[in-house]
Amino acid sequence: MTPPVKKFSSVDTPFLLVMCALVVFGLLIFTSAALGLLARDGASFTSVAVNQLLLGLVCGGIALWVLSRMDYRKWAAYTPYLFGLAILLTALTFVPHIGLQLKGAARWLALGPITFQPVEILKLAVIAFLAAIFAARMKQVHTLRGGILPLALVVGSAALLLLLQPDTDGAAIIGLSALGMLFAAGGRMWHIFAIVLIGVGAIGLAAYERPYLMDRFTTFLHPDADPQGTGYQLQQSLIAVGSGGVAGKGFGQSIEKFSFLPEPIGDSIFAVAAEARAPDPFGGLLAAGLVLLIIGQSFMNISSTIGLIPLSGLPLIFVSHGGTALAISLAEIGILLSISRRMRH
Repeated sequence: MTPPVKKFSSVDTPFLLVMCALVVFGLLIFTSAALGLLARDGASFTSVAVNQLLLGLVCGGIALWVLSRMDYRKWAAYTPYLFGLAILLTALTFVPHIGLQLKGAARWLALGPITFQPVEILKLAVIAFLAAIFAARMKQVHTLRGGILPLALVVGSAALLLLLQPDTDGAAIIGLSALGMLFAAGGRMWHIFAIVLIGVGAIGLAAYERPYLMDRFTTFLHPDADPQGTGYQLQQSLIAVGSGGVAGKGFGQSIEKFSFLPEPIGDSIFAVAAEARAPDPFGGLLAAGLVLLIIGQSFMNISSTIGLIPLSGLPLIFVSHGGTALAISLAEIGILLSISRRMRH
């Protein structure tokens, strides 16, 4: 007699423990980096710490627990609404008195005392929506109508809003994660290759039209050309990483964060710190998309900090300042735990 399929199992303890360790380690690194703000501005330190702990850790922890206990398969029917909500929130960043502009970019929403970046919700929404679409069209994903068209519509609408903010890095990581999902779903390689070529051309055009992007590429190719200008952040990041050696200087001992590293709790955080299985296509694609998003974003942050790719404004998962990013990342871990609890044994 064939044993019944086990639809619900206990939590994936090893995975959960690793995630908890990463979160704790990230908070320690964040605290060390934030000491630089305490030395310069105690009020700023308090505000970012509260944001990181209250919005990020507490709300994210609750989301992780709730989503890990929910059946992820129920998500599929609601992914269009989640995507629509994420698009609406992202569009609201352009509305006066609701959208908050910092450093020339309209990427934040201000709702009373709470400010957050809807791009983090948009990343999750795009992954979930595409997973549902591809799962429902597994036999047509290799066609233009079944694979390329839905990807172009979903990613294109999200990327358009992000590029207008502008948030080129957010649009790029969403596009790369979506391409990985298309490949995992069975998309044709020449389709993917064609999209990559179009994407490279679009980035080149954007760099030509936007000086700050061109500065990133110029700094990447010639990092020593302007050490006090466009190359300043990369130079100071490399100094911080190099001065720490293999083991680092120790908790709270970084020198660069106190006066030299720009945005020590954001883009330069790494300088301070030195196969999904599922019982159904939706779960598998959702897990693949989330893993690609988390790993890809972390890779881009670290690689840009040490000069392997042009500078990126993407946060380092579990570490960089940003309560929204931490909360959504923990929510994504909750979804992965939900998928792992319903794996076939």
